[in-house]
Amino acid sequence: METLAEFCARLSPLPLPEEMRQWDAEAAALGLSPAMLMENAGHVALDVLLRYCPDVAGKAVWLIMGSGNNGGDAACIARLLADRGARPLLFTARPPEAAAGASALHLSLARANGVRVIPLPELTAAGGLLAGGCPPPRLIVDGLLGTGFSGTLRPDAQAAIEQVNALSGRTPSCFVLAVDIPSGLDATSGKPSPVAVRAHATVSLAAAKPGLVLPDAAPWVGALHVGDIGMPAPVRAPVRHCLLDGRALSGLPAPAPESHKNSFGHVLVLGGAPGLSGAGHMACAAALRTGAGLVSAAAPQSALAAIQGGWPEIMTVALGPRGAVEWPAAIEDALLERLRRATALAVGPGMGRGEDAAAFLAALLQLPERPPAVIDADALVLLSRRSDLLAKLGPDDVLTPHPGEAAALLGTDGRHIQADRPAALAGLCALSRAAVVLKGAGTLVGQASAPVFISPYAVPALAMGGSGDVLAGCISALLAQSRGHEAAGLRAAATGVVLHALAGRSLGRGFPRRGCLASELADALPHVCATLGETRQGVWERRVPWPC
Repeated sequence: METLAEFCARLSPLPLPEEMRQWDAEAAALGLSPAMLMENAGHVALDVLLRYCPDVAGKAVWLIMGSGNNGGDAACIARLLADRGARPLLFTARPPEAAAGASALHLSLARANGVRVIPLPELTAAGGLLAGGCPPPRLIVDGLLGTGFSGTLRPDAQAAIEQVNALSGRTPSCFVLAVDIPSGLDATSGKPSPVAVRAHATVSLAAAKPGLVLPDAAPWVGALHVGDIGMPAPVRAPVRHCLLDGRALSGLPAPAPESHKNSFGHVLVLGGAPGLSGAGHMACAAALRTGAGLVSAAAPQSALAAIQGGWPEIMTVALGPRGAVEWPAAIEDALLERLRRATALAVGPGMGRGEDAAAFLAALLQLPERPPAVIDADALVLLSRRSDLLAKLGPDDVLTPHPGEAAALLGTDGRHIQADRPAALAGLCALSRAAVVLKGAGTLVGQASAPVFISPYAVPALAMGGSGDVLAGCISALLAQSRGHEAAGLRAAATGVVLHALAGRSLGRGFPRRGCLASELADALPHVCATLGETRQGVWERRVPWPC
């Protein structure tokens, strides 16, 4: 049985700046000098640069050297480019004599190798350089600011960044490579402060950082590459953030030959009130498509036929008398019997937000020994009105709010949620013991005292009615199949987010202008697992052809 630590070990770590500093310090304590790591970083960055521009001989390359380790990396790259016949020009943020440590060593080596060094202020007056006969750059390497930068840019740094962007914009064939992170971008939030270098590619050293993989950072990061600089395994301590990509699916077990329907769990969907039955159907369909052995739907009697939607595989439990349109205030015997047989619940899709639904939800959550539940949609809004019920949630339960529902739970508005999604996730995790999925482009998954999983996917095909219901059904099926595992709710949530995103991405290839349906999204879920070998690959590293 896989532990949470083993699950995290299959994913790429996303160290925060302070965690990266700890890695560096521990590597130095082991005897791996900063100068050696800097040399390795220079070679890794050069290798990425050569993917895009294989022939650098004779080309003008402008490199920006800041005062930190990124600046030393830039000096090292300048020397390596000179060895290949390029014409590097190194702009330094500080006078050369002010450089210290490993950066000073690599600056000295670059100068000894004939690299021309110019003060950074001359970059902002690049017109004078060009007028004086200096050739325009074909390549720009950004080593001005590293992942330790936070806050607001100083005026001189902002002017240099704006000049880099202007040079790249004026010369379509000018390629910009950022070392570790585009200068001006916050490594945690992925937001510019207030501007950042617009790189065509970024090579992140040792590991990607949380802000780099968020979809909002893409305009500055470009194609993201991760470079191995030889950081020893003993110093790569577990970190607080992991990249939630296709590697998460490699832990899904293959069906055993002797399996039977009860081997794969029984999902009970509680939702789909009259007029909202499509949501209940989508959750049921997704649970079946994700591999649940049995799926039942419980709802007011008048809604059941529409929830089934012609799928005889969906079993039903009628609540209330014949023709009932409201949820009962108490848990009836027939439902109690089905709850005893279920291994996971999906609660809320199309439930409605009336007083009847609120009373039913309260009765359900207060049941002793109920199955773990994925709580979604209307049930989340109802929970925001009865915060006392949050104490009834256990560690295997899962909350799946979109920004509006998250705002309701936290007593704020969607704008504040989107302004700082990591903080919103932390606030949601503090409300209960349940795992939380904060949906949206770059979905975040977390739980109190557990790692945060960051999905790098932004899938326009998922922006449609019913998409969230499909995710709820998908997670509930995974939860039903993993009951009894360590951190079952958190792992089911994380795996379901990946499966849902990759199904949406596959649909997007067939519907490039959107137009796909939630039912088609549910149908696509099992096909993602059929291409498991393909989806296990990292999602960020890709080559963009460049006319160098």
